Amino acid sequence: MTDTAPRTGTAVRPPAPRPAPGAPAAPGLPPVPTPAYLYDLAAVRSAHARLRSCLPEPSSLYYSLKANPHPAVVSTLHGLGCRAEVSSPGELDAALEAGVPAGDILYTGPGKRDEDLDGALGAGVRDFAVDSVHGIGQLDRAAARHGVHVTYLLRVNPGGGSRGAGLRMTGEPSAFGADAEDIAAHPGRYTGGRHARIDGLHLYLATNIADEAALGDSFSEAIAVARTLREALEVPLRTIDLGGGFGAPYARAGELPDYPGLAGRLAQELDGALPGWRRNDPAVAFESGRYLTATCGQLLTRVLDVKASHGQRVVVLDTGINHLGGMAGLRRVPPLHPDVVPPAGPGTERTGGDGPDAAAEPPGPAMICGPLCTPLDTWARSHPLPAVAPGDLLAVPNTGAYGLHASLVLFLGHPAPLEVVTDGGRIVRSDRLAFVRRAAAT
Repeated sequence: MTDTAPRTGTAVRPPAPRPAPGAPAAPGLPPVPTPAYLYDLAAVRSAHARLRSCLPEPSSLYYSLKANPHPAVVSTLHGLGCRAEVSSPGELDAALEAGVPAGDILYTGPGKRDEDLDGALGAGVRDFAVDSVHGIGQLDRAAARHGVHVTYLLRVNPGGGSRGAGLRMTGEPSAFGADAEDIAAHPGRYTGGRHARIDGLHLYLATNIADEAALGDSFSEAIAVARTLREALEVPLRTIDLGGGFGAPYARAGELPDYPGLAGRLAQELDGALPGWRRNDPAVAFESGRYLTATCGQLLTRVLDVKASHGQRVVVLDTGINHLGGMAGLRRVPPLHPDVVPPAGPGTERTGGDGPDAAAEPPGPAMICGPLCTPLDTWARSHPLPAVAPGDLLAVPNTGAYGLHASLVLFLGHPAPLEVVTDGGRIVRSDRLAFVRRAAAT
């Protein structure tokens, strides 16, 4: 579990050591150096099965790589039937590295550079999502440069609002989507050109909704908008991507929410609004990132220091906002109030420090800080914590989504944490992102 690449500049992932085919499973995981993200592929498969049971059939499911683009996670979900939804050259590279064929990739995002489109088209991607009239023309010109024909989903920004959402994506001025009213009033602007033609609609109204009724209401709104615009556009639409919004615990103990009545509700509404959907005319799609991966991960960390300061117990860990929660302040993820608990699973046994300075402080509330040279590196001002000493192992649960890849990993130059993938009680992959500074043409 060592890394040898330098770590400044462009992110790279060194080749992963993989077990030989047929290698016997280890009786238990070896101790994992910290800090480390530990991803369990069995939990990924369990979450996928749970989500599929909540969706109407037939329907397809995209995996949004923004939640966790680790190749082992992406490969597992693609093997379960998920297409990949990417929104950057880096995510495209991650999907291709994971073995996802270009024909199974949807390239989204509200702003794309010409070189982004050229790279995607050169890699074989032919399905895109666009958010504006300009985006349609830009994609059409790019496809013409490559001598190919492509299709796109037109992302829609309807009015209204979704209750219970962790983050509202539409219904207000936004980079995401074309206004539904303008599409209905000027449908000819949105159907494409000679090399890029509309294939369907993309509606993603909100995210991180744990309440089933609220999530159902969000999808109901999307279905109603899709029905109206399908009639207004007067061109065949083969796909209606209703987006996601499925909630999941973030950096706290807890289970994935259940939506037992959602599939039946949506099937009934789709029968009324899009009566051919059961024959895939149009095909209905959903997408998810956090629900599929949140509960597969835990962030392992060791205690570096324990002290009392002005009457407050202070615990310093070897990880902090550089590895978890950096984007919480940007509202991309909920505010960070992590649970810090004893770790779970093999290979996470407590191995506390020794010596005269390693005595455990008594249990009770503690200020939990990371190792960064800034007072901003604080996860909690007062968090219940057992008796710990330097060297003790702790964990933050449910960090498989928006963990490392929504962090401030370059801030203050600490090494990136390991990413360790387990399956069936054994390690199947272990690697570390590194950063290399390269000369660039100016």
